[in-house]
Amino acid sequence: MSTFEQPRWRVPDDGPPPMPRAARPTQNNSHANGRGAALAVPISPGPSPVAHEPDYSVIRSLQNAVSDELSRLLAGRESVSPADREAEGQRVASRRVREYVDQQRVNGTPLSRHYEQRLLDGVLAALLGLGRLDRLLREPFDTITILGCDGVRVERPNGRIDVEAPIADNDEELVLLLQALARRAGGTERALTKDKPTLSMEMPGGQRLAATYLVTQRPVAVIRSHQILKVTLDELVTLDQVDPNKSAMIDPLLRDFFRAAMRAGLNIMVAGVPGSGKTSLLRALASEIPADEWMITMEEARELGLHKTGRHPWAVSMETREGHGERGPDGRPIGEITLHDLIPIGLQLNARRIIVGEVRSREIVAMLQAMGTTNGSLCTIHAREPGLVFDRVVELALSHRDERSDRRAYLQVANALDLVVYVTLLDESAIGGRKHRFVSHVIEVGGLVEDGRPRTTQLFGPGPDGRAVPMHQPDRLKQQLLLAGYDPTVLTAHRGRGAWPRPLPRLAVRP
Repeated sequence: MSTFEQPRWRVPDDGPPPMPRAARPTQNNSHANGRGAALAVPISPGPSPVAHEPDYSVIRSLQNAVSDELSRLLAGRESVSPADREAEGQRVASRRVREYVDQQRVNGTPLSRHYEQRLLDGVLAALLGLGRLDRLLREPFDTITILGCDGVRVERPNGRIDVEAPIADNDEELVLLLQALARRAGGTERALTKDKPTLSMEMPGGQRLAATYLVTQRPVAVIRSHQILKVTLDELVTLDQVDPNKSAMIDPLLRDFFRAAMRAGLNIMVAGVPGSGKTSLLRALASEIPADEWMITMEEARELGLHKTGRHPWAVSMETREGHGERGPDGRPIGEITLHDLIPIGLQLNARRIIVGEVRSREIVAMLQAMGTTNGSLCTIHAREPGLVFDRVVELALSHRDERSDRRAYLQVANALDLVVYVTLLDESAIGGRKHRFVSHVIEVGGLVEDGRPRTTQLFGPGPDGRAVPMHQPDRLKQQLLLAGYDPTVLTAHRGRGAWPRPLPRLAVRP
């Protein structure tokens, strides 16, 4: 089934019986109910009798005919919901495809039921905004990267990269496809226009889409698939057992420590480069939150999906909103709601903890303020190296506040954060290997030292293969962990060696 339409209309197993020749439709037949010509698409020459996949010119012609008929049918209605429009579109498309297939049979070109189903799928995908992109979304993928209509590459879960066929006839058609997707961004307004040439949104199938045009030489889009929404800490320990193309992200020692940290209500920031697995780890940490707890997640485009798993029925998902039209007195587009705006709202809604999918701009100030008054809050941030996490946080904080004191910014970091967890992405695909994602550092944050920077303790650090192993016992957080039922002395017993059950299957050997 397509990742876009749910449910997908299927071609009936038992089609209508063959009509007498006199009753069969011809290219010029019209319907008495005013729908116009029964077939508004070229039918000659048709596909060969052995055709298995529809030509896109036929799909596009049928889609145009369906769109025209749909516009006439809905023109007199005062209000039509998206669901009603989609259902009506499916009904019209199903009939138009059946008429086309019947006409091809009349012309001596019988078409298989597989061809008919693929034709209907293609028409519905084109009609509802996915077009030829629908085919790519049906198959497993990690990332789809699009550079212009004919530059399409797909990164598979096993690390293989496939170059695919064009998804549009030209760049203008690609932009129209992206604009159609923006209009279908759930209940949140999204747009891709000359005034707003960037787009970030959750697709109907749950994938994350980022797109832009005008500021790049050709339209660009990146679609990331989050294949695991409902993940636990236990599952991160055994990833390599379930999927041979993956490596375990944590070992049992890290699992037990993270579980205790969540029970203790520690504020945790997960850092790493893009694609390192920060979101997966955040979901696993959140799986430890009690099911009856009231909590709020905030994202620019919904990605975490904690409100969808069924594990947290009291999870509230908040998403930013783009402004449109004129600018207000503050210089911002009217109607715009940013993460910076949402965090105070979350506190007003009595959230014990706030989970922010990613902090990347001015919301870092509000996030640190919120962490200073909440327990168990979580967020992610991009950082190239573990040692640059604090500098990155302070850089963002100072760039979006009047206060220019490094010391004050570092003090806010020290008061807000309890733990920084760094997830490493080790990419050996260039030498014939695969990508490995694992936790390499867990850093305790506690107070300031004389140089004005936060005092830190490296609880876990890289072992011989780069994966995290115990280094030191916690200092400031020791009592909180004890009250959560965790004995930190277990770290001393495994110091320097950890409890990873299997070696990391690396090709390159660390010096």
